[in-house]
Amino acid sequence: MRYFWLLLMALSAYMGHSQFSIQGRVTDGSDNSPLEQVSVYLPQLEKGVVTDASGNFEIQNLPAGSYKLVASYIGYKTFSQNINTGTGAAMMEIRLEPSAIEIEEVIVSTPFHKLQRENVMKVEQVRMAELRNQGSITLSDGITNIPGVESVSTGVGIGKPVIRGLSANRVLVYAQGVRLENQQFGDEHGLGVNDAGIESVEVIKGPASLLYGSDALGGVLYLNPEKFAMSGQSEGDVALNYFSNTQGYSTNAGFKRSGERFKFLLRGSLSSHTDYKGGDGVLVTNSRFRDYDLKTGVGYQTGSFKTELRYNYNYSELGIPETVGEQTRERTPTTPYQELGNHILSSDTDLFFENSSLRLTLGYVYNDRKEYEEHGEEETAPAEEDEGPALHMQLATLNYNLQYHLPKSKRLETIIGVQGMHQTNENLGEEVLIPDATTNDFGLLATSHLHFEKSDLQLGLRYDIRSVSARQNGVSGEEGYIGALDRDFNSVNAALGYRIDLSKQIIGRINLASGFRAPNLAELTSNGVHEGTNRYEIGNPDLDNEQNLQTDIALEYENEHFEFYVNGFYNLVNSFIYLEPNGEFVGTDAVYLYRQQDAKLYGGEIGVHIHPHPLDWLHLESSFERVRGELDAGGNLPLIPANRLNNTLRVEFDRKESRWQNFYAFLGLTSVFKQDQVSTFETTTPGYTLLNAGLGGRTQIFDQEVELRLSANNLLDKAYIAHLSRLKPDRIANIGRNISLGVRVVL
Repeated sequence: MRYFWLLLMALSAYMGHSQFSIQGRVTDGSDNSPLEQVSVYLPQLEKGVVTDASGNFEIQNLPAGSYKLVASYIGYKTFSQNINTGTGAAMMEIRLEPSAIEIEEVIVSTPFHKLQRENVMKVEQVRMAELRNQGSITLSDGITNIPGVESVSTGVGIGKPVIRGLSANRVLVYAQGVRLENQQFGDEHGLGVNDAGIESVEVIKGPASLLYGSDALGGVLYLNPEKFAMSGQSEGDVALNYFSNTQGYSTNAGFKRSGERFKFLLRGSLSSHTDYKGGDGVLVTNSRFRDYDLKTGVGYQTGSFKTELRYNYNYSELGIPETVGEQTRERTPTTPYQELGNHILSSDTDLFFENSSLRLTLGYVYNDRKEYEEHGEEETAPAEEDEGPALHMQLATLNYNLQYHLPKSKRLETIIGVQGMHQTNENLGEEVLIPDATTNDFGLLATSHLHFEKSDLQLGLRYDIRSVSARQNGVSGEEGYIGALDRDFNSVNAALGYRIDLSKQIIGRINLASGFRAPNLAELTSNGVHEGTNRYEIGNPDLDNEQNLQTDIALEYENEHFEFYVNGFYNLVNSFIYLEPNGEFVGTDAVYLYRQQDAKLYGGEIGVHIHPHPLDWLHLESSFERVRGELDAGGNLPLIPANRLNNTLRVEFDRKESRWQNFYAFLGLTSVFKQDQVSTFETTTPGYTLLNAGLGGRTQIFDQEVELRLSANNLLDKAYIAHLSRLKPDRIANIGRNISLGVRVVL
């Protein structure tokens, strides 16, 4: 006990160590006029302010050290500079250069927290508000607007992210800074996350095992939570969205308050949708869903110590459409359907030393999955269900991430760390899809960023081990028997990246990275019908790690009125795990076996953005993306997205003297090409073109700030079926015309 008090006293003394402040002034680089309401922020410390009417700012209670300072404002190029606190330097003078390019944000999913133009690894980032402006109904729907990202969908309510042709356990999802675990091995298992309270989405397109270990072989979808309010400020808002196609609505309300040391936020939301109507005018029976979500967080910060605790509870009821039947606008799902309860509890604590820092992130994720099936000829609503769920799985995951940012030199930054996970799966239902099991992960990593005058080099090395222990289920020799399993998987992975300023306007990047994925429980142990897929799946307990090596090359050109980029990748995957029918049937269900074979994926994205002078309010954007997936022995990989071309005409105005602020309008054309390079159990999918439009902005109504938006997707009510729709075998169309109206009131 004596040592505990000594440690507490030492920590208290350290936390009370000298604190510093920085002061400065932000002006317009073209005429030197002061800029008000500019965000001045220190990402590593998560601390910032906005400038006053004279362009002045002051950030107090800062620890000694070297930190990145970012200043951003709509209509100006984002400013970024490393500063040293505690040096007694004179007031900073920040000049922001006018630019029609959107605000550039700090990338959080990579370890050194750089702006995108400074980052060695190319990461796509988009603000959640932009996805909502495009009329997306769900988060899974919204991310498909990001180049290189698609979704395996089951109707509208269930979607699984696909990054450059890889999905399920090959794509890792992070929320609140911790890995999201929710039985993501199944195509019909959605994200289980509501977009309310999410500020932005980042996508790492390629192996990220160096940073995140197993399951990041194909990439990472990183969901950045809503930031706390600036110090000394309070914020509140209420939002309501309506969707014509599903007669659906979603609403959320939030409040946050930050003092000098303590901060707090709370946001609640709910949504409800009836069956969606396809472009053929038919309602897709039991595609209805509803969702309830609560997010809250508290934080404390003083000098060299910062900590925050966040909690998210999400509950959803998801109908699983199988056939087109009764045409109704009921909101309660009928069998088959899922009830999902997801809890995410996370803590993030930082200690800042004079020129280094230590961060500990802890997470606990609890997923309660219930799946109800039909009993007899009549479907049963949830409120009337007496027989309990056919499938009931509870997945509990504790994960940790400890990283030490070594003392910085002028050119070198290095991070070392340990990451791990302890996970248990328990079955409570009458059926068993995967057995009761325990999974443990442990990983060691080291990564460095070396700065040169016009280039950057980043490299890293990591070792991982995963142990999987599963219990026997059933009786040997009988249908559905699953044998006991006790296996270890390990892997060493490395990454090397180089970024160079080829000129003032041109940036080049090349990255070479390896990744791995240990086979999941379904692949190792399945022996039964996977409901919702109409397959009898048989696992293979002798499967090896998937191991890949991907090369990425990116070139970007940017000036004041023109942007161009081209990204190419080549991905070799050893021991790729895939499902293949063997021609047999159990009842009416085809038998599928898990196989392994080397594979390759290649392709990329190309895009252009024109905002011509003097028409800076006008934006012309085009992007094209392509992915090709092949097995070494011949044949195509399944679930490879079709080639896609996006063209958008957009106008934006932000005149302070106008009644409307941040006004925008857009017209978009999405052309999806025919997909005829399909696997043995897929069919060719015809191409199609969708027309989308929208407008919105911010105004004052009765002295109250109000944001309004109107969007229309599939404006011509095109009847089509996407290649990655799980309803394609039943010839069920995707959603038809959908008009969305959104209102947000800032309190």
